[in-house]
Amino acid sequence: MKAEPALDEAGLKARAVVETMTDGEKLWCLDGDAPFWAGLTYLGEGGYHKSPFRAAEIERLGLAGFSFSDGPRGVVIDQATCFPVSMARGATWDVGLEERIGAAIGQELRAVGADLFGGVCVNILRHPAWGRAQETYGEDPHHVGEMGAALTRGVQRHAMACVKHFACNSMENARFQVDIAVDEVALHEVFLPHFRRIVDEGVAAVMSAYIRVNGEWCGDSRALLHDVLRGEWGFEGFVISDWIFGIRDAGRSLHAGLDVEMPYRMIRAGHLASALDAGEASWAEVDGAVERVIATRLRFDDVLSAPAPGREVLAGTAHRALAREAAAKSVVLLRNEPVGDAPLLPLDASAGSTIALLGKLGTAVNLGDGGSSDVWAPEVVTVADGLRSALTRGRLTIDDGNDPASAAALAAASDVAVVVVGYTRGDEGEFIGDAGTAHLGGLFPGQDDPALAARFAAQIESERLIEAPAHVGPRADGGGFAVGGDRASLRLHDDDVSLIRAVAAVNPRTVVAVVAGSAVVISEWDADVPAIVQSWYSGMEGGSGLADVLFGRADASGRLPFSVPTSESDLPPFESQAESFVYDAWHGYWHLERQGTVPAYPFGFGLSYTRFDLEGAEAEVAGDRVRVGATVRNVGDRRGSDVLQVYAHRRGSTRPARLATFARVELDPGETSVVEITIGRSALAERDVESHSMMVRPGHYDLRVAHHATDPGIGLTVDIHHETRL
Repeated sequence: MKAEPALDEAGLKARAVVETMTDGEKLWCLDGDAPFWAGLTYLGEGGYHKSPFRAAEIERLGLAGFSFSDGPRGVVIDQATCFPVSMARGATWDVGLEERIGAAIGQELRAVGADLFGGVCVNILRHPAWGRAQETYGEDPHHVGEMGAALTRGVQRHAMACVKHFACNSMENARFQVDIAVDEVALHEVFLPHFRRIVDEGVAAVMSAYIRVNGEWCGDSRALLHDVLRGEWGFEGFVISDWIFGIRDAGRSLHAGLDVEMPYRMIRAGHLASALDAGEASWAEVDGAVERVIATRLRFDDVLSAPAPGREVLAGTAHRALAREAAAKSVVLLRNEPVGDAPLLPLDASAGSTIALLGKLGTAVNLGDGGSSDVWAPEVVTVADGLRSALTRGRLTIDDGNDPASAAALAAASDVAVVVVGYTRGDEGEFIGDAGTAHLGGLFPGQDDPALAARFAAQIESERLIEAPAHVGPRADGGGFAVGGDRASLRLHDDDVSLIRAVAAVNPRTVVAVVAGSAVVISEWDADVPAIVQSWYSGMEGGSGLADVLFGRADASGRLPFSVPTSESDLPPFESQAESFVYDAWHGYWHLERQGTVPAYPFGFGLSYTRFDLEGAEAEVAGDRVRVGATVRNVGDRRGSDVLQVYAHRRGSTRPARLATFARVELDPGETSVVEITIGRSALAERDVESHSMMVRPGHYDLRVAHHATDPGIGLTVDIHHETRL
């Protein structure tokens, strides 16, 4: 464990401020500023979209505290830009694009009066049934870490960012009850390295998870928050809880290192004073928590003191163009077989053809999860809107697909059929239910303090009136959120499969677009159609982005951020109602390779409208890094994008070959480029259980420069002679 670092200037100033505070003011800073019952009522009235969640504001001392707004597909307050979900952006493999999206979100965050963005969600996709899969970037820790670090960099040009949910949070329905057992190696090599990457990037805050890890609730876990996050990694920011029941014990959570219980005055407000009297936590720990909040705010003073943009930036022209770019780059072309002399895609928008758009999702506003990541986009370009706008000649006809025979008749009379199938927020997303919460009634506080409730009412009354856009209908449960939850199946609904088969039987020029937050098992029907794209919950410009790809205005450049199995049985187990569960070091492409199972579509895979050849590669050790140079050539007839991936394995290790670095490159027809990629030491590190540290061990490292996880690519070997501890 690292020694406690000396205080920097911000830390010294924060300590001086805390010395002037009363005990009551210090305790005030340790949970959200809003009263519980009034806040909960406001939440049910749509308050999540109307006001930031404030905490640690001390008017007497001029302390602003922080104002939180959620994410990750955009700012959830007001009518803001809705970007594609994080998993879709993970499919771009474009860290520069993700940083630009972060900067746009940071601007919009400040415009709505918030300064802490809670949308850097980087929990590993251990299994595609996880309901909130769409909120993270994929199944590989290195890929997830680089994308999350890029989002953090962008947001923190304008505001503070918060990474979540720390840690091992990859089950939704059971999140209030499950205890995840995970050994030290799996924890630090699979479920934590991406968090460390983002901590090293300088993220302002960390949000703990609801679940238990090795017997401790994450919000009360000294092992995670004190020993790992602050002790081993040296994190200097502050830690907040997840919303409501994010801690279970007031004193234990403070002793563990959790600084602020969010979003209301709940468990700590009722129990922390007595816990301090009983010695379950100390006033020194109170001081430390308040100091961390104030010091973090001071470190971001230059950013936060800059004038906030006006609300005109919300879903403005530049940000909508960025959302469209992301939507197009996220589309993954899974299949594109010849129909006649050429692959079916891209389509010819000027050919005067008739396109039949089939399936209820073709005309639906389908942005994804209806829980805490829900964004109120002022308007949404549906698939129908995007195709209609793109057709410079020809005609678009539409059928909702509820009657496969009727849809097939329309398809048979059309030149091309586009079938849009998949899921909605009713099938997957944040679970809003009572699983695991029935026994937690004793944690609810008593009645709100009348003066505090009156102040809160006056505050929200004084704020700008924000209404939901016309396309936002009532939620199924009437409480402001969709029910969501973990997926019951990885396959499409039966009516979707029936529609695909009916259409494919009468029109050989059929394109299927699959809408989902993660992998969908499609092996029962994928050979029946020539073209398949994964098009995601693609944001407010999603229809335009998809049309850009289908008609070839943009290359098909997305690459899978996860593995698609042939069958659910190819994956490790998943239990949505589990009370206890074991996480090991094997999932995704690591698990498939270990089992000798060939995926239907491998991690990192995606077709393009052009072709790329790897013509050579070389690698060398340079200090504590490995430099890789790969020569790639566009051998097709149009400009396109390739994603080079480097997988690494220490010879003799039981660890899998894992993604160590990647780079996206755009090339004109016939253009050749030498792509320089660097492998950092953290990408090669293994957990040493004797010293409880990460280390790069000496040895022979086999590298593979490839286009996806199962691509043989070009093999290289480098020798690392010295042990390095992180």
